[in-house]
Amino acid sequence: MDPRFPPIEPFESGMLDVGDGQQIYWEACGNPNGKPAIYLHGGPGSGFSEGQRRFFDPEVYRAVLFDQRGAGRSRPLASEPNYDLSVNTTQHLLADIEALRELHGTDRWTIVGLSWGVTLALAYAEAYPEHVEALVLGLVTNTTHREVEWITEGVARIFPQEWERFANFVPESLRHLPLVEAYARLTTDPDPEVCAAAAREWCLWEDTHVSLVPRYEPNPRYDDPEFRLRFARIVTHYWSHGAFLEEGQLLRDAPKLNGIPGVLIHGRYDVSSPMEVPWRLSQHWTSSDLQILDNAGHGGDGLLEAIVGALNRFGAR
Repeated sequence: MDPRFPPIEPFESGMLDVGDGQQIYWEACGNPNGKPAIYLHGGPGSGFSEGQRRFFDPEVYRAVLFDQRGAGRSRPLASEPNYDLSVNTTQHLLADIEALRELHGTDRWTIVGLSWGVTLALAYAEAYPEHVEALVLGLVTNTTHREVEWITEGVARIFPQEWERFANFVPESLRHLPLVEAYARLTTDPDPEVCAAAAREWCLWEDTHVSLVPRYEPNPRYDDPEFRLRFARIVTHYWSHGAFLEEGQLLRDAPKLNGIPGVLIHGRYDVSSPMEVPWRLSQHWTSSDLQILDNAGHGGDGLLEAIVGALNRFGAR
């Protein structure tokens, strides 16, 4: 049984001009006078889905969801020719979140983030702790160079056959580079056929290393060539730069969150982001609660229940 609330439509939506030629799609759902909350999607570059509106009790929360730069209904899309990735960094996204907070007249809000959205949520909360009421973070990542090296090269020990295909796609001229940097170049190659082929291989690898989720089925979003290119370009851009953060910054600055309640939800069998990441974070952020899902990977059994349950508890505070 799906633990989320029934499907809901936004009561308000718009496009926010954030400069740099970028327009951000946002929408607000639930109770117009409810507790402010914001959802930060994964990827980076995936955009949010309608199902993620359903995390929030519509009688309790005024939830804002938005598509990050280059993704979803924001414009321009990162899949477009000559898209300027230089104006798509973590620092730009933090400024966008602040612009949305000011647009909606919110002083403090509850932040929900999944996967890459956890990295972004932590970066925002550590920069603006005075604007954070609580954090609900699932599939915990910090997007350090160490984590990126694991997810693009270290995981070869678990999926050797699939990784050989992933690595061997890179032409000899780029094999001196870390794989993520090679793919970042390939997905922005002047030849659109090279971009498309590299995006297909990248997304095939993405679908491989998350596959330890029980009863996992290939993600149909990767069937769309536009999505593949947009997603692969943004992911490799962020990952090759270590999320535009100092190495270890989020863990180092986690004590800034002490006093802010939070839940870290993570699957025991998450190969993409090993349990070490949320565990270390929980040791530095003492007002957080680490919730381990023993039958889950990077998603799977218990994740939705844990997210909705945490939001319900914070909503009742």
